[in-house]
Amino acid sequence: MEPLNDAKEVPERSNLQRVMGPLALALIFCASATGAVVYFSSDTPLEVAQTAAAATTSAPDPFAGIALQGESAYVLDLTDGHVLYELNQDTQLPLASMTKVATVLAVSEVLPADSLIKIPYDTSPPGSAERLAAGQTWKLQDVINFTLIASSNGGADILAAAAEDDIRAKYPQATLGSATLWRMNDIAHELGLTNTYFLNDNGLDISTTQAGAFGSARDVATLFAYAATSSPEVFAGTTQNNMLLTSVDGAHTSAFNTDLALSAIPGIIMGKTGYTDLAGGNLGIVFDVGPAHPVVAVVLHSTEEGRFDDMRKIVAASIAAVSAGR
Repeated sequence: MEPLNDAKEVPERSNLQRVMGPLALALIFCASATGAVVYFSSDTPLEVAQTAAAATTSAPDPFAGIALQGESAYVLDLTDGHVLYELNQDTQLPLASMTKVATVLAVSEVLPADSLIKIPYDTSPPGSAERLAAGQTWKLQDVINFTLIASSNGGADILAAAAEDDIRAKYPQATLGSATLWRMNDIAHELGLTNTYFLNDNGLDISTTQAGAFGSARDVATLFAYAATSSPEVFAGTTQNNMLLTSVDGAHTSAFNTDLALSAIPGIIMGKTGYTDLAGGNLGIVFDVGPAHPVVAVVLHSTEEGRFDDMRKIVAASIAAVSAGR
C-alpha cells in the first residue's frame, strides 16, 4: 500500500470535462437508452456494411471470449457513445455501496464543500484507523472522501442527515424525514435510470432477502458518467489508494480505498465498490484509456475478489479496443 497522502486540491477541469460537453453527455444517455449510437452518412447501406465488416475483421475484438465472474457488465466509450462490451447490461441487480455515489450527488448539490458537519456518533469502534468520532467537526468534502474511499455506511448516513433540511428547502415536495433518499431517486428518474431505485442511502441489505438498492450495469454506467462529468472535484478522492484526513478541531483519521484493482487502472477518474451478501461484488469506474479518452466500466454481481479480476480484464480489453480503433 502506498504511503498516506494528504487531501490535495484537484484541477478545476478534469480530462473528462474537457472532452465531454453537453453533446457528449447526450451521447451517454442515447447509448444507455438504446445500446447504440446512430450516425448519419452519405454512403449507401451496402458501403456502410462493407466498411463495418472490414473494420471488424481487421483486428480481433479484445473482448471476444473474455470470461468474467460477474453476472452483468457494461463498458461505454464516453467520447463517442460506442458500447465496447455488454453482458446482461439491463438485468436489475442489488447495488450495495455503489448507492453512495447517488447519496453524494444529492448532498453535494445543496451543501458547499467547506460546509461543517459535527459528527453525531462514532462511525466505527474506538481504535479503528478509519473512524469519524462523535463530537468531531469535519468539512463536508472530507466526510465525502471518507465515505466514498472507505465505503463507510455511517458516513453515508451522516451525509444524508446533514443535507435533509437543505434538500427540503430546494425541493419542497421531498419526503419529510428522508429528503436525501427522495432526491437520490429523483436523480435516477431525471437520468432515465429505469432499472434503478434506492431504499436507503448506504446500500446495505435491509434483510436477508431485501437489498437496499437496485440497478442495472447500464444504469450505473450512466450514473457514474454523470457524476464524473458534473462533479469531478467531489469524486476525485476515489482515485487515491489512501488518504489522511484532518478535522477542523485537529483530529486525524485514515481512509483506505476498497478498490483493490486501483493500481491496474491507468488514468482513473473516479470509482466505487460495492459488496453485500445479496449484491455480491460490484465495481464501477471511469478512466482514461488514452489522453482525454474516458471510458466507464461496470461489473455487477461478481464475487468479493472476482470483481477486481473482472475489472482488470475489462480495463486491459478497453485499452486494446480503443487502440485498435474498435
